[in-house]
Amino acid sequence: MKDYTKYTSPFSWRYGSEEMRSIFSEENKYKLWRKIWVELARAQHKFGLISPEELKDLENNQENLSIERIWEIEKETKHDVVAAIKEFAEKAKIGGGKIHLGATSMDVSDNAETIRLSEALILIEKELINLLREFGKKIKQYSGFVCMGYTHLQPAEPTTLGYRFAFYAQDLLMDLELLQFVKKNLKAKGFKGAVGTSASYVKLMGEKAERMELEILDGLGGLEPYEVTNQTSPRKIELWVANLLSSIAESLNKFAFDLRIMQSPAFGEWQEPFGTKQVGSSAMPFKKNPVTSEKICSLARLVVSLSRTSWDNASLTLLERTLDDSANRRVAIPEMFLATDEILHTATNIVEGLVINEKKIFENLNTFWPYAASEILIIEAVKKGADRQKIHESLIGKQVNKEDLKKLPDAKNHVGNASQKALDLVSRIKKI
Repeated sequence: MKDYTKYTSPFSWRYGSEEMRSIFSEENKYKLWRKIWVELARAQHKFGLISPEELKDLENNQENLSIERIWEIEKETKHDVVAAIKEFAEKAKIGGGKIHLGATSMDVSDNAETIRLSEALILIEKELINLLREFGKKIKQYSGFVCMGYTHLQPAEPTTLGYRFAFYAQDLLMDLELLQFVKKNLKAKGFKGAVGTSASYVKLMGEKAERMELEILDGLGGLEPYEVTNQTSPRKIELWVANLLSSIAESLNKFAFDLRIMQSPAFGEWQEPFGTKQVGSSAMPFKKNPVTSEKICSLARLVVSLSRTSWDNASLTLLERTLDDSANRRVAIPEMFLATDEILHTATNIVEGLVINEKKIFENLNTFWPYAASEILIIEAVKKGADRQKIHESLIGKQVNKEDLKKLPDAKNHVGNASQKALDLVSRIKKI
């Protein structure tokens, strides 16, 4: 039975997927620590440091985990990794004395965090691709659908709805490229000991220490180690991850903010999906507040604020290591991922169910296009010999004949190559 008398984070149930919550769960963390210790023992067994009986004992007890007992021990030790070692050793009576041999805490926790970052990035990549595919459908459907374009929130010139959607998708394609760069360069601390020199491992194994490191990382899924570390992994990689998540949040904040504007009555051209039993306002039942797109903007604001923490951690960890990044990373990294996870999932649902008010789009276009068509009049007049500056001031029509005027009012003739450019972007999306 859940205890509702204690604080729980909204990310524990309200925002983010179960998959992302599982990645950053306490259980997954401690299971990864156990896996790392067993892989370390396997490698050390190959080099004669751990007996077959000791290794088998550790393997047999790898899943025999009590998180409550770890927390109980941590109250005394004030050190979570030491507490987890002690709890594992209580279960593995034979091999327990060899757990963590030659290692420092960050050889365990940082490698585990790299695995979690990798898992989380894979999930974000999957959701980003799903969203791009939904945008691709909308871009294709509306590639040639003419609508009024707005600059400074004022009617400007016509564009196509598909071209506008293509702008959002293009941002997300750039985010996908950045994600793939970060994934490619995501490396592990490896097993280099207290200040990154591998001194303890070299003492135990001599020149075989580097071979042991690669064996362990191979057992952890083929992680690639950084060539140089201090006591921790380079915190710059977490800055890259934070910048990526911040970039995705920015892209979708732009889309969601535009959506909030476009579904206001003054524009009335789009509307986010609104459930049949959904309530717009507790006081004004006629309202359909844009709460879903507002949620995206709200969480995006959180992501970008948390991302600054990773900059501080990278730049303010002094010399070989200080601990002033530890507490905030436990909060900032999971919450950035969970918030971005929620943003992507929400945006995908919005794009899939987006309501396009074609009648209102036509009304707005017909209302404002005659004024916007003035640029075409200027262009046609200049082509026939008028002075551009003078015609801009006076809009004298004598340079344009009646036949030209009959052609000009059709906004479809003034969207340039927007339709083709939108379809070109759909082709890029299909290649993902």
